[in-house]
Amino acid sequence: MTLIYISDQKQHVSVLTSTRGEGLIPPPPLITDQPYFDSTMLKNQTAHVGRQAELHCRVHSIGNRTVSWIRRRDLRILTVGRYTYTTDLRYEVLHQNGTNQWTLRIKSAQPRDQGNYECQISTKPMKAFTTYLRVLEPRGEILGSPDLYVQKGSMINLTCILHDLPEPPAYVRWYHSNKHHSNRNISYSSSRGGVSMIVEKGPTTISYLLITSARVQDTGVYTCAPSNHNATIITLHVLNGEHPAAMQTNSSADHYKSVALMMVSVLVRILWHAWLTGT
Repeated sequence: MTLIYISDQKQHVSVLTSTRGEGLIPPPPLITDQPYFDSTMLKNQTAHVGRQAELHCRVHSIGNRTVSWIRRRDLRILTVGRYTYTTDLRYEVLHQNGTNQWTLRIKSAQPRDQGNYECQISTKPMKAFTTYLRVLEPRGEILGSPDLYVQKGSMINLTCILHDLPEPPAYVRWYHSNKHHSNRNISYSSSRGGVSMIVEKGPTTISYLLITSARVQDTGVYTCAPSNHNATIITLHVLNGEHPAAMQTNSSADHYKSVALMMVSVLVRILWHAWLTGT
């Protein structure tokens, strides 16, 4: 059952719900002449570098008071009412007459914008609500970088992890450079054979480049290049008989067994990452 409660105050409507065995949720207190912040405002908000950030402040019963936005790290007044008080043109305030929301918009957010922002009401004493803006900067890494060592004939597994992306990349490409060629796009259907890639897309995107039966010619610099982020590199060394500490330890005794084990390992990583992130 759903009931609609309408108070005798303007623009104040609440929905009361009731289910069998439960009582009605009490209506909110009547609006007074004292302004107060909306209880549903977020205390933590997130934006990505280069993207637009918006911090929302909702005030009820504002009356003739004024809402301002303050940057806490330097106590700089950014906006007062509908006016902007900073020379940084990335900042602006959004407010429509008749609404209770004042939004601080930051165009093209930068790492320096991260921190606390305070929404203030010009009461005596002054009332304030603080929200924290976190600015995420996409970053990539290839496990084992900057140098990875593998034995000749073993399985090569290059794992590129892309963190804090605003959205998954449309594609991830791999390139290979050595003394014979520069930044050659890796082909998965070349005569070399045994080359494949697996991509798991999400806020954290993972690309696995798998190369069977490592050859000396596979030595060189590998570049992981997503469509919406800077490239990340790793230098691969294919050795014959040596055992550096950083060397991958994939068995080459059985080619097909090695491939199967690698695919199982990749699947376990994907499932583990999905469990950690709740996706």
